Amino acid sequence: MQKLTLFFFFLSSCFAQYCSTATPECTEKLMLGEAKKFSLLYRNYPLDKRNEKIVRAMIIIHGAGRNAHDYYSTGMAAAFLAGALENTIVISPRYAGNNGAGCKDTLAKDEIAWDCGDWKNGFEALNQKGIYSYDLLDKLLKQLSDEKIFPNLKGIVVSGHSAGGQITQRYAAANKVHETLRVPVRYVVSNPSSYVYMDAMRLPRDFHCDTKGKCEEEFRAYGDRRNCTTYNSWMHGLDNLKGYAASLNAEQIRQQLLSRPVTYLMGELDTLPIAGFDSSCISMAQGPTRYDRAKGFFAHVTKLKAKDHNFVTVPLCGHNNRCIWTADQALPVVFPKF
Repeated sequence: MQKLTLFFFFLSSCFAQYCSTATPECTEKLMLGEAKKFSLLYRNYPLDKRNEKIVRAMIIIHGAGRNAHDYYSTGMAAAFLAGALENTIVISPRYAGNNGAGCKDTLAKDEIAWDCGDWKNGFEALNQKGIYSYDLLDKLLKQLSDEKIFPNLKGIVVSGHSAGGQITQRYAAANKVHETLRVPVRYVVSNPSSYVYMDAMRLPRDFHCDTKGKCEEEFRAYGDRRNCTTYNSWMHGLDNLKGYAASLNAEQIRQQLLSRPVTYLMGELDTLPIAGFDSSCISMAQGPTRYDRAKGFFAHVTKLKAKDHNFVTVPLCGHNNRCIWTADQALPVVFPKF
């Protein structure tokens, strides 16, 4: 018991100098648009105070449960294990959902509300005209790259699990700020239910792909396209672009994704239809399980000659963000040396 007490005293001493828990003291408002509305986020260091120690930023995006506080705890635990607490700003943005039906998160006064599901697709806020969910990440990346605040920042990681993995992958493809920032950005996509494909070709239903971008079968015209007519519409493909993505064309998005660094960080055991698994025909067109879909999509971008895309499997992890982010295989991916 004495050893256990000393261990927890050691941990509390380590975290004392950081804003380590999802409390009001660790919360900050990110102002969006001209109407003085905001989204909330958790962070271990302020975004508006000069900090010369910070060399890396890690953004961790929650899943469909919109539990940013839990993901912040995961991010901080991972930073501790990576020995990165002193030089990394960890940020978990909150996409609060309140559409009066599917989700009813409690909102602060002037807090932006998003649709329960469409926040991950770059769609417009419910209570702020002209502001899209990807604008939040644009603003965050621009703020982090401010040399006056973080003069020694070397790079940023945008990461997300499950629905957070979906927004990360689509944001990697569609965002308009990547090449404008003074520091590099890497994207870590973990265990999403679906991806935005770069063309209309798909693998046959029962495909067999490895984690090196090779499949036994060939990509071909989707066999059930007459019944599943929207299988290649945004957010699963580049037809009928909507929301934030509508200001771009398909070729722009294709070239952006293929030229930007993306790592697919997947749980080896994420093979069951649980935890919000998308079984719609448009997602089933991408594979039978999340792990299979990741391998199939990696083969897709490999075939299209993606410049810097990588696949990392985390053994013995299913659909669990804490298991993924704190694994030995994940730490160098989420906290890379820039």
